[in-house]
Amino acid sequence: MSEIEKKLTTNFGYLFEEELISEIKELGVPKSFKEDTTIIEVGDYIKSMPLLVSGAIKILREDEHGEELVLYYLEKGDTCAMTLSCCMGQTKSKIRAVAETNVELIMLPKEKMADWLGKYKTWQSYILQTYHHRLDELLEALDTIAFLKMDERLFKYLKDKAMVTHNDLLHVTHKQISEDLHTSRVVVSRLLKKLENERKIQLFRNSIKVLEL
Repeated sequence: MSEIEKKLTTNFGYLFEEELISEIKELGVPKSFKEDTTIIEVGDYIKSMPLLVSGAIKILREDEHGEELVLYYLEKGDTCAMTLSCCMGQTKSKIRAVAETNVELIMLPKEKMADWLGKYKTWQSYILQTYHHRLDELLEALDTIAFLKMDERLFKYLKDKAMVTHNDLLHVTHKQISEDLHTSRVVVSRLLKKLENERKIQLFRNSIKVLEL
């Protein structure tokens, strides 16, 4: 058994029947992506659905001017509901997926998605729960934009990033943060200093340490 198959069994074995795990091992294609690599681009036709067996993925939405906004993160054991919708509907991707850390995926053929919904109760439950969780995260993202001040949005962004990477020391630039939050680098720099003065973070030359998680 390969290392990625072991991770598949560890992360999904308690969710799926043995028969489904066997089909995934037989039909799934292992893929690896380095940190900051684009996995799915806006406008791509989705030919397979990813199961995340290790690492974290950032899901972004792009406006008509090419500006990006982080919607949510995927962690091991997750899949992307938007990708599933594109697979089932044979439509183009409306999101960009970027590797937040080094990532290992198993890509599943879209032809099996509907088949498994009728064949395996655990797959049906997993897909429904995935839609539910992603909807909750999208509503949370909307609430964050609508109701939180920018310094609160920034601190939430840093905490979320630390949690999905399992590391309170973040190697991220002010420019990257401004792009993810759809704001200016000057605003980000000013608010980071404010958060440091409040002892919520600690700023270093090329990294940020989150002190409150």
